[in-house]
Amino acid sequence: MTPDSRNASKPLSVVLAGGGTAGHVSPLLAIADAIKDKRPDASILAVGTPSGMETRLIPAAGYELATIDRVPFPRRPSVDLIKLPARLLAAVSQAGRILKDADADVLVGVGGYVCTPMYLAARKLGIPVVIHEANMKAGLANRVGARFSKHVAVAFSGTRLRGARHVGMPMRRAISGLHRATAAPAAKEALGFDPDRPALIVSGGSSGAMSINRSIAAALPALAASGIQTLHITGNGKAVLNEHGGLLAAEGYRQVEYVDGMENVYAAADVLLARAGAGTVSEVAAVGVPAVFVPLPIGNGEQALNAAPLVDAGGALLVDDKDLSPEWLERELIPLLSDHSRLVDMARKSEALGIRNADQRMADLVLEAVSA
Repeated sequence: MTPDSRNASKPLSVVLAGGGTAGHVSPLLAIADAIKDKRPDASILAVGTPSGMETRLIPAAGYELATIDRVPFPRRPSVDLIKLPARLLAAVSQAGRILKDADADVLVGVGGYVCTPMYLAARKLGIPVVIHEANMKAGLANRVGARFSKHVAVAFSGTRLRGARHVGMPMRRAISGLHRATAAPAAKEALGFDPDRPALIVSGGSSGAMSINRSIAAALPALAASGIQTLHITGNGKAVLNEHGGLLAAEGYRQVEYVDGMENVYAAADVLLARAGAGTVSEVAAVGVPAVFVPLPIGNGEQALNAAPLVDAGGALLVDDKDLSPEWLERELIPLLSDHSRLVDMARKSEALGIRNADQRMADLVLEAVSA
């Protein structure tokens, strides 16, 4: 069937798979929005697991969600490893039914547990697969999928996947379209900052980072003495308490568990101190935010790899989690916040590496796969 006859016979049906964390769901939604921009008639179905963040975020964005069983891949011998073949076979069967019911023209995967069975089912049904890998070090599901896809995209140019194209990280339009200088005054006001004092924003991600929280709490006297105001996004359920069990308070310091709309954070921060998740690193680069990255100390080291190109270019600093201390913050971070020319230089170098239109690039790749 030619592309023209396919388009004439029915609307384009796109199934997008991924989930578990916001790092998978956010680019999935950005890709979905970009596809709808280019093909308003397209039918969009997202597929995740019953327990991931997608169960909340995808319906909230207005898209339909189907779920399949979560199939973890054990790294060492265990009962779960023995059960893996049967679980995977069942999940592939579920995935196949979803693809058939959707009459899918293409499957787009962004990684996570759900993607391996979806990729295998799509291959069995002859449905083209498009892959987006967010991290510098590719995950297992996308390494499997890339073996039989001709349409593989990556957020970082150094990611090693066969035949990969560097497209960047799909992100929300409120971020990709952000102009920091223009948005800063309103963003600072919305977040309660004095526009005439340096603004530090600290975030450990939606789940928070206890080690970062402890270090910031211990450094508050030095930050206040330097005239720095701090917004501390502690993470859900990770409020920082004082010795009496109340919320920690200090001059120029405010803590919240989350902020609705990271575009305000990026616009208001003179410096952002954060983990180095792929989404955060990519968004920081796209809009040019001077950053200090504290990579997650567990896992496969992917966060340090994510941050490396931006750090090497001079757009960000990196400090190991074990080295983040009140002394380091006083020695390195406080002088940085007071050095306007250095911050301007970091912002310029950061933005030079950023990609703002990755969602559109991915939509083009999806339409290319359908037409192939």
